[in-house]
Amino acid sequence: MSQAPARVTVIGESLVDLIWRPGAEHVVPVPGGSPANVAVGLHRLGRAATLVTVWGDDPPGELVRAHLEATGVDVRRVTGDAGRTTLALAYLDEAGSATYDFLTAWDPRELPVPQDTAVLHTGSLATVVEPGASRVLKLCRELHGTPGLTVVTDLNVRPAVQPDREAYREACLRLAAVADVVKASDDDLEWLFPDLKPAEAARVLLAEGPALVVVTLGAEGALAVTAAEEVRVPAPRTEVADTIGAGDTFQAALLDAIAAQGVPHEPAELAAVLTRCATAAAINCTRVGADPPTLAELTAALA
Repeated sequence: MSQAPARVTVIGESLVDLIWRPGAEHVVPVPGGSPANVAVGLHRLGRAATLVTVWGDDPPGELVRAHLEATGVDVRRVTGDAGRTTLALAYLDEAGSATYDFLTAWDPRELPVPQDTAVLHTGSLATVVEPGASRVLKLCRELHGTPGLTVVTDLNVRPAVQPDREAYREACLRLAAVADVVKASDDDLEWLFPDLKPAEAARVLLAEGPALVVVTLGAEGALAVTAAEEVRVPAPRTEVADTIGAGDTFQAALLDAIAAQGVPHEPAELAAVLTRCATAAAINCTRVGADPPTLAELTAALA
């Protein structure tokens, strides 16, 4: 009998993006949220994934419910106190890049983790919006170091929800201290550490205790930093529709690799994982909105 694939449990917000494109007269509501997008990306790669999340009994929540139900992802909806769904206003520029503003609600009363979880992932609003952020940090601290369990986070910095740079930086450092792997974008690190280059900022995070820090560099590719190595890979050339969900797609591929083979350490292994992740993100960028590839699409692109 074949062994069931290792499970990734994703903890974080589901929300509705109100997408405003240049010149548009109306916003377009699209269900998503970074953790939800990551869970969908994992599911499309054939990885057993569970999303632990909150949404309200309101019209945006109905969009979220229907979207997640259609994806086939295993969803554990937990109770929140606010009773409403987070909204994100996403302003797109001519190049398809988004800036965000938020009306947040992240207040899970409990955070159940399936017993067969091999990788626990969190990040984005879930790690800075209270009261849920403190509950997420407590859970990561309790589970960090558990044999057979890897804790991973994507900082996915959103200054609109916490404009105090020092407070946001301290929250990210606390999270890095209870994670095995930290992922951030070069934009995240530039905002958190404006005087440091991406590799230098990655080493500040690494000093808190994770074994690996991965930095996405947009069109320049990606960087992996460990205590002994720095490995860079280029990004595939692609026609960009927009960049919504690119970082989440990259993260899903990274989590899938960690669930399959553990945290990579050797240069060749790091390069192979980064290349696969960057390719997945590039496929997402050719499509409108967060639309990660299937395993078959990613395999074909890497062939």
